Amino acid sequence: MSEKLRFETYEAPAGGWGAAKATAKILLEQSVAVKGSQALLKMNHPDGFKCPSCAWPNPDREKKLEFCENGAKALAVEATRKRASRAFFAQYSVSELMTQSDYWLEEQGRLTEPMRYDPATDHYVPVSWGDAYKLIAAELNALESPDQAEFYTSGRTSNEAAFLYSVFVREFGTNNFPDCSNMCHEPTSRGLPMSIGIGKGTVVIGDFAKAEAIFIIGQNTGTNSPRMMSELVNARKRNAPIVAVNPMPERALIRFTEPQDVLEMATFGSTPISNEFVHVKIGGDAAFLKGIMKVLFERHAVGEVVLDEAFIRDHTHGFEALKADIENTAWDDIIRVSGIAEEQIRRCADVYIASNATIICFGMGVTQHQQGARVIQQIVNLLLLRGNFGKPGAGICPVRGHSNVQGDRTVGIDEKPSEAYLDQLENVFGFKPPRRHGHHVVESVRAMIDGTAKVFIGMGGNFIHAIPDTKAAYEAMSRLNLTVGIATKLNRGHLVHGKQALILPVIARSEIDRQASGEQFVTIEDAMSNVTASRGVLEPASPDLRSEIEIVCGMARATLPESVVPWDSFIADYNLIRDKIAAVYPDLFSGFNERIKAPGGFHLSNPPRERKWNTETGRANFLLFPGLDENKPVGGAEMFRLSTVRSHDQYNTTIYSNSDRYRGVYDGRMVLFMNEDDMRACNIASRALVALETIANDGMARRVEGLTVYPYQMPRGSLAGYYPELNRLLPLGHHDEISGTPAAKSIPVRIVV
Repeated sequence: MSEKLRFETYEAPAGGWGAAKATAKILLEQSVAVKGSQALLKMNHPDGFKCPSCAWPNPDREKKLEFCENGAKALAVEATRKRASRAFFAQYSVSELMTQSDYWLEEQGRLTEPMRYDPATDHYVPVSWGDAYKLIAAELNALESPDQAEFYTSGRTSNEAAFLYSVFVREFGTNNFPDCSNMCHEPTSRGLPMSIGIGKGTVVIGDFAKAEAIFIIGQNTGTNSPRMMSELVNARKRNAPIVAVNPMPERALIRFTEPQDVLEMATFGSTPISNEFVHVKIGGDAAFLKGIMKVLFERHAVGEVVLDEAFIRDHTHGFEALKADIENTAWDDIIRVSGIAEEQIRRCADVYIASNATIICFGMGVTQHQQGARVIQQIVNLLLLRGNFGKPGAGICPVRGHSNVQGDRTVGIDEKPSEAYLDQLENVFGFKPPRRHGHHVVESVRAMIDGTAKVFIGMGGNFIHAIPDTKAAYEAMSRLNLTVGIATKLNRGHLVHGKQALILPVIARSEIDRQASGEQFVTIEDAMSNVTASRGVLEPASPDLRSEIEIVCGMARATLPESVVPWDSFIADYNLIRDKIAAVYPDLFSGFNERIKAPGGFHLSNPPRERKWNTETGRANFLLFPGLDENKPVGGAEMFRLSTVRSHDQYNTTIYSNSDRYRGVYDGRMVLFMNEDDMRACNIASRALVALETIANDGMARRVEGLTVYPYQMPRGSLAGYYPELNRLLPLGHHDEISGTPAAKSIPVRIVV
């Protein structure tokens, strides 16, 4: 065990004084206690900025404080007084920076000016914005084909910037849009349309107050979307049952203290959250869902009114095939694969049957499997059986991660654009966009590995540490002709670079964006299809920062000197961008600039809420899941399934500290969570050091050493550890079959003592 690494069971409720203390601590650490506290009062308010962290929507009721602990951390590190200036880059070579931890890199503060990699000195050196754009243009225009460039988008990118990015790249000539959605909720985007005709959730925030039951599958709410906890607390206080399904018991779904509840804080009180904790095996969600459906069909067969037969008759297709599949699925197999006793599955079915309005929420514990999209379709099947679409308090709720990952897709960041969209783009702008499909993340990394990709431009994010097969990805990225990172802070993606490399610093969402026509605002689409305005309130960290929009336009002007798009006008006035968005998407964004003036913005149309189904059958489709296995069987008795997870002090690849207080881990991240019975069977002592090796049939050796085993309430055969450290164990070819999303929640591994 590492000398610093220590473990201490966290007994307190999630939230509460622990969250308040953590918020105050990070504001002090970043030397922004006053400035940060004032900015937090503007976060998620109509006259302020949208949280740069998660995509959870604002509540219907107005609250003075509308932020959570992790939102405060995101703001604190964005508003920090620390600076990664030219003096910093002169002090450290890239080779020296590579030896530092991701946390250390994060702690160096905000980038202040554009930087270019100098191979002669192995340092980043200052470069003018004009010269940076010229370098990008030269490399892009030197390509044999536009398809040799990869254009990545992070979920922090605003609607306006993402829209212009998609226009620029398509005028350049490619649909290569690897996107952060490809690594998390792409199974939602690709799987749901087959079932209900749209790749988005169907609930709004007000539905949580009307739900009679809430199921949460594969999602750690208290860490990944803590503002959601307010809705769960309110649901429990009115006695709505909550069923949590997860391989790890997460503190917030057991007991939670609302930090803004004065009485609960003053009395050190808390609210129990889950009525049922379903301790499912990794990869056992489909079996659990089929088990509940089996109970419904059994009770229907004896005459109980447990199915909404009118809804099934009028709105669905494929019912009889689903019924036959479920009835032919044996209880013994359901229990074996899910790891859940039949008695508990029946109790959960009782909760579902007793509810006339049910919401099922899910996260990456569902999506990041080889059959993730098809598991989501089983969630839809369960909801359809009782007509849980198109009525108050009911529907499906994919809990998106990054703050505008859904909006980016809505406005054009899609490697598989529809013909109708491309036609409209051509009509509005007057150029012919490419029609061939482009690359998603896995395909883009493959293109780098095989040498067909030559340029990578990353609009935010930390691509290199979010993707699988770390070792192979490092080598592939280093062979590129040019890598460009558009970012607020330094990260590993700027150090694993091409032969030429640029770091372009951007104005943060919390900062004021001044252009020729005055202060600008951008828009964000949250996880429930609400589009709202975001206005920065802080002074930019440096006068040499540029907005995302200005950077996109600068690249476009330099690369496409004969462009038919008026890039300069878009920099000066963002209203003009919104007019073009409305022109390209009239059904969704008509009257964009007027509608966005409403304090709460506006809600995008969602046909399933009106029981309208834009599918090939014109109905909601029951879709089959062959068998029960969410992942292909590999290995033998030695095989464990590894799930990579975030710590509580982490958002995506951003590490705020090396601790994870809810799971009792402090001052270290090289930890392996393991069931105590499995430890005894493998003769592994608590706190022992072990290695993990991937079990794969591709001829590649993948190994991570120095993991401290920590006994934890994991199901037998299931392991968990932190990413990005364990991404090197995730094969590039191990992904969801429909969407290509890496199956990071189900990596087959063996333990080496």
